[in-house]
Amino acid sequence: MSGRNLTMATDLYQLTMLYGYFKTGTADRKGVFDLFFRRLPWNGGYAVAAGLEQAIDYVRELKFTKEDCSYLRSLGLFSEEFLEYLGKLRFTGDMDAVPEGTPIFPNEPMIRVTAPIAEAQLLETALANIMNHQTLIATKAARVREAAGDTEVMEFGLRRAQGPDAGLYGSRAAFIGGCDSTSNVQAGQLFGIPVQGTHAHSWVMGFPDELSAFQAYAQTYPKACLLLVDTYDTLRSGVPNAIKVAKELEAQGGKFLGIRLDSGDLAYLSKVARQMLDEAGLTHAKIVASGDLDEETIQDLKMQNAKIDSWGVGTKLITGGDNPALGGVYKLAALEENGQLVPKLKVSENAEKTTEPGIKETVRFYSRENGKALADLLVLAHEKVPAHGPLTIFDPVDTWKRKTLRDYDIEKILVPVFRKGKQIYECPSIQAIQVYGREQLDRFWPEYKRLKNPEEYIVDLSEELWNLKHSMIRELRASYTEQVF
Repeated sequence: MSGRNLTMATDLYQLTMLYGYFKTGTADRKGVFDLFFRRLPWNGGYAVAAGLEQAIDYVRELKFTKEDCSYLRSLGLFSEEFLEYLGKLRFTGDMDAVPEGTPIFPNEPMIRVTAPIAEAQLLETALANIMNHQTLIATKAARVREAAGDTEVMEFGLRRAQGPDAGLYGSRAAFIGGCDSTSNVQAGQLFGIPVQGTHAHSWVMGFPDELSAFQAYAQTYPKACLLLVDTYDTLRSGVPNAIKVAKELEAQGGKFLGIRLDSGDLAYLSKVARQMLDEAGLTHAKIVASGDLDEETIQDLKMQNAKIDSWGVGTKLITGGDNPALGGVYKLAALEENGQLVPKLKVSENAEKTTEPGIKETVRFYSRENGKALADLLVLAHEKVPAHGPLTIFDPVDTWKRKTLRDYDIEKILVPVFRKGKQIYECPSIQAIQVYGREQLDRFWPEYKRLKNPEEYIVDLSEELWNLKHSMIRELRASYTEQVF
């Protein structure tokens, strides 16, 4: 959806800060900001980056219109000179980002912005909104995909999403994470995602009886008939009527696809329905399941040997279920002083909220023997990492935990997106993103992808970055004025 202007989709304090920079003459002072998250959702082992294409659209279209400035004038907070400045504001800086579909981990920059601080600061709200949402849903979809294995996954969440935009971009993110199709027609139209759907219970209830409803649907879609069989009684009515219609349809040269189960004990019902279909000679008919499914339910059903070929996943996918927000943050990492970018650090009594200073890269190490990911290392951008090892890395908290990497290949996962305000990155198709994402996840051992209690993937700091961070913490502490309460 390029061309959509989201410039006013921001928090007021971004604009009050911009006004402060403008008033103090520091708006053109260069700053570096990182967008990252601190914790993995669902206590999982990884996240899947998504939303970059929409983030690029937002940055490229950044512009305050006359109508925008008129509204801001009405707030009584800003001078005419500042509003004139906003009217001319465009993004002129650099942006680097992790390609969509890439597995990512806490504290690794998903996006790095280097620009005049007024421009860089303004991007915070919209970039966080876009990337937090789509990364969350793509990650949930990847977990569902992992649970479903080689069976089909359809995203059915539009009606339960928190608004049309959340439904639309949630469908996009779900496809990136591994869903095969969506029920969302607009997502199919705009993004080229395959669309699928059957009929509702109301279709069955709108006819004198279930059999006539099934027959009418089969006549409407003789080459693609899939019937919802749980409106009344799944095993005594729904499945027998579906079998009768299937035989009538195929005798006339039609194609019966299968049945959908939307309620009840899906493990038991699918097993009995499978037996009934097979005994009727409909071994090719698929069984689709839906109804408040998520990755854990799917995993449990598969462990019970449920005879389900396809999963329709809705509410718990499109909303994130019991983890409705990613919690990504956008923090200043470096600021221009006397013509040089100087590392900056936010310190908190909560160690998790103390940021990593400086301009950073994430280096991913892969085994040359099997191609599997070994570890990630956050390094300062100017550092040279040994090309093939050995390299000893250490845990940034429990520094006695050390690992020596040998015979590896390395990859920097941030790629250039904007340079001097010009987009230089060409967004791949959503189909290519999905394939890339699956290939990337396949490079991680299954232990990291377990739904429960996954092995923690190693993300360490380089020795130079660790030393910089801790020297800055010591200097800040030394500069505190002791206060007596």
